[in-house]
Amino acid sequence: MDKDRNRRLEQQLKRQARRMKQAERDRSTLLAQTVYIGTLGLVFVLPVVGGAYLGHWLDNLVEGYSMRWTLSLIFVGVCVGAVNVYLLIRE
Repeated sequence: MDKDRNRRLEQQLKRQARRMKQAERDRSTLLAQTVYIGTLGLVFVLPVVGGAYLGHWLDNLVEGYSMRWTLSLIFVGVCVGAVNVYLLIRE
């Protein structure tokens, strides 16, 4: 009875040690994490900046002072950026 229990305990410990070694090997480096965070930032910021520039250009085509297109397309850019970040994290 004790031999079986000791054998099971030894097998569990070996299995846990293998899992810990595998987790150590699979852990991402600081550089990989930095690149991932940078990619998330770009995926979010680029649609916002693109919307701001496009909206500003469209507002300049209209006579008088208008910020309607700029604000609308910045909001659309924030929504698109948020969806992009969600999809990238989910992946």
